[in-house]
Amino acid sequence: MRLANLNQPGRPALLFDFDGVLADTEPLHFECWREVLAQKHIRLDWDYYQTKCIGISDRQMLQALGQIGPRIYSIDELMPLYPLKKQLFRDRAAETRLISEPVLDELTKCTQYKLAVVTSSGRTEIEPILLREQIMPLLSTAVYGNEVKALKPDPEPYRTAMERLGATQAIAFEDSAAGIASARAADCEVVIVRHASELPELLRLLMKGGLG
Repeated sequence: MRLANLNQPGRPALLFDFDGVLADTEPLHFECWREVLAQKHIRLDWDYYQTKCIGISDRQMLQALGQIGPRIYSIDELMPLYPLKKQLFRDRAAETRLISEPVLDELTKCTQYKLAVVTSSGRTEIEPILLREQIMPLLSTAVYGNEVKALKPDPEPYRTAMERLGATQAIAFEDSAAGIASARAADCEVVIVRHASELPELLRLLMKGGLG
């Protein structure tokens, strides 16, 4: 599939997942989860987190985390840990640069395109980062997980972004299987990002017509 021609009228919107695409946040999420899960004597390892806990809903994640012992925990049993993890993430994120200068530089060059963030994370986690790291002024909208009824892989998050932008074409930058499925189901073209450090080069190639 060839990506939409960015040099033609009616340019597509550019839609970005946050965790793992705009920002290398997954190691920080992992460390926060590992710390709070220790209260239940649950030992979370990086491989399990990467394969089972990225790009899914909060409840699906809690269900996955409850399977790794020392006994099976229900979603309801682990739910009280979730606010603790979110607060820990906010505290640590406030002390850490999460969006690289190369990513910011390339986004500032996309002035002729409507940009949006489409994330399963909540507004209180992500918006302060977007504001602090000067991404928010570049965006036309942001769709957070707490603003939609169905999370990725459902197409609703990406459809919501396109509706807000008045866009009939969109290119989504995604890293997770759930996010890729969501974007494709919303009729977006997809650029797969294996790590946030790849995004600047992918944007440069896209603007030159080198992806597709």
